[in-house]
Amino acid sequence: MSNFWKDAKQRKLLTNAGFSWLFDAMDIGMLSFIIAALAVSWDLGADQVGWLTAINSIGMAVGAALAGAMADRYGRRIMLLATLVLFCVATGLSAFATSFAMLCVLRFIAGIGLGGELPVASTLVSESVPIKERGRIIVILESFWAAGWLVAALISYFVIPDYGWRVAFIIGALPVFYAIYLRRAIKDSPRYVKQANEQKLNFLQRVRFIWSKPYRRSTLVLWILWFMVVFSYYGMFLWLPSVMVLKGFTLVKSFQYVLLMTIAQLPGYFTAAYFIEKFGRKFVLVVYLTLTAVCALWFGLAETEASLLTAGALLSFFNLGAWGGMYAYTPELYPTPARATGVGFAASFGRIGGILGPFLVGMLVASNVAISTIFAIFFVSILIGVVAILIWGKETKGIDPDAESQV
Repeated sequence: MSNFWKDAKQRKLLTNAGFSWLFDAMDIGMLSFIIAALAVSWDLGADQVGWLTAINSIGMAVGAALAGAMADRYGRRIMLLATLVLFCVATGLSAFATSFAMLCVLRFIAGIGLGGELPVASTLVSESVPIKERGRIIVILESFWAAGWLVAALISYFVIPDYGWRVAFIIGALPVFYAIYLRRAIKDSPRYVKQANEQKLNFLQRVRFIWSKPYRRSTLVLWILWFMVVFSYYGMFLWLPSVMVLKGFTLVKSFQYVLLMTIAQLPGYFTAAYFIEKFGRKFVLVVYLTLTAVCALWFGLAETEASLLTAGALLSFFNLGAWGGMYAYTPELYPTPARATGVGFAASFGRIGGILGPFLVGMLVASNVAISTIFAIFFVSILIGVVAILIWGKETKGIDPDAESQV
């Protein structure tokens, strides 16, 4: 057994941060099901569905940049708590939305919290675990995302058809009580505490730092990678229930199928967690993203029930394994004084893709563009990310970015 799993404090940190990650995924996952129900009850057009998913991602882009920068200034712990509370409160208030415009405003606010929590949590855990196990632990942290989507799918399947989407939003607000526990249970990483006492760069210095000559190529690769992965992920997965309906299945049946596809995310994470320390970060990213692209093309072309389920399950398996690799890889490219800023800005730029992806799908569906053509766009975009990481990406397995720091 590794030293990490023998250390109760580190196991507790992973679990505590993991549940905050789970609640983030649960909120975003439920939104995809809620939107499918809203499209029916509020008679929303495909363009409005695209706008609603896009506005959530706009908030996530703002939140990732703000929370990342503020985490380097004020600490990882306080920003983790703040972002958790923010998205829970906004989600609860979404249950009482009386108009499409009001719901969009609330989802923007929720998005700020959702987008801010993820880079802060991954930075905190990455700084707190042994270097030789860092990649594996971050992928396991990311696996809580699949658990969150499973919870979202279960809530949506059992709650939305009988009790409506408003009750689902209220359930999504309940994790705010977890923040009360987390306030006492989680602390800043030793690396952050040490550097905060020795040196602290201001905001402009951190921005210049991540674009300075030693880090410029890594930052560029990350921004390309994040944009393409987030663009394709949110374009595909937020639309999955609706795409299943477009392919002729009932809303309830589509919820069942997406639940089955979501279960496939867990082995995707666990295999990536194994390979990331055995073969490295670039191996996991290149292999899993390439296979994600192939499965996206397959899913878009699939017509039979069996083909759709198989392609969707494999799409979930490889895509979420790649996400785990990306979250493990990103914090490893920057030293502690600018790490959360670098992670937050990469995630924020990626969220621009999360804005454009669902919006583009909405526009294309409204224009009666074939689903196969839409998923071919995602096939190409994912391969662009693969090329960037394969050619220009730096392998970070076993590297301590603080030891190489030029702060």
